Amino acid sequence: MRVFKLILAVLFIAVPLTAFAAEKKANSIDELAKMYDVSSCKACHAKIYEEWEKSYHAASLIGSPRTMATIASAVKDGMMKEWTKSGVKKVEDIKVEHMLSCLKCHLPQIKDATDAVAQEIAKAAIDGAAGDEDARAKLKKVGINCLVCHNTKALVHKWVDGEPEKGVVYGNKDGAHADPKYKSMKKSPIMKESILCGQCHGLGPNFDLANPTQCATQYGSYLHAYVPSGGSETCQDCHMHKHKTGHFMPAYRDPSQAKSAVKVDVDTKAYYTFYAPAKGHIPTAVLTVKMISNAGHRIPDG
Repeated sequence: MRVFKLILAVLFIAVPLTAFAAEKKANSIDELAKMYDVSSCKACHAKIYEEWEKSYHAASLIGSPRTMATIASAVKDGMMKEWTKSGVKKVEDIKVEHMLSCLKCHLPQIKDATDAVAQEIAKAAIDGAAGDEDARAKLKKVGINCLVCHNTKALVHKWVDGEPEKGVVYGNKDGAHADPKYKSMKKSPIMKESILCGQCHGLGPNFDLANPTQCATQYGSYLHAYVPSGGSETCQDCHMHKHKTGHFMPAYRDPSQAKSAVKVDVDTKAYYTFYAPAKGHIPTAVLTVKMISNAGHRIPDG
């Protein structure tokens, strides 16, 4: 017994107690917002921060606002009705795993939250879709922000690059970082590649989920149609650099996209035959319409 106690004592001296305990998770939207607070980024990256604040990413639980309505529908019509094996009869039954069908992409940081946050988001989406402005304001507190892309999603090949480190901002180079909360900067091998975006703007259903689903399939279309046909531009090329839209990253639903629009070529040809009863002709019209999207993926999507 003495030997056993000695071994335990040595283990706890060698390894901090926190290594044995799960990291504290957020119990509310406010706590999750604080955990993923990026307000300190604004001091050095004011223009980028301003672009991001106006983007759909910043309000990823509200969206166009079709997104909020769809999340509400997934809860009310999906989990509570059609998905009869979900175990959800009321909002209080909802767990993080239920909300992953939407939040795996629309709020990846939900992994750092408890079921209480999943329930709070579900209720706010329902109330917001019904016109409750306070609920909408609550949902706007969290979204796809700097940390999601420049930390959480910055590394995908974990056996090669490891897990994203806390306190590190991933970008295009290594070095020190001026932010007191994120003092180190490391290079992400995918920061300029479409695979970064493809993690959410995906290939199709998430088969790793208990109830596979996924709205967006642009990355699948990009890989299977655009690239094989000779396309070489990345998501970042079109949505950030080509039209100098930066971290606003407009999509085809954005009104501002008109000047940098996803153009669709339309070609029409029409034929008809003259009506001549004596010759037995039947009035006939043929209209051929050919539409070609110049985007790197199918449109519309989602």
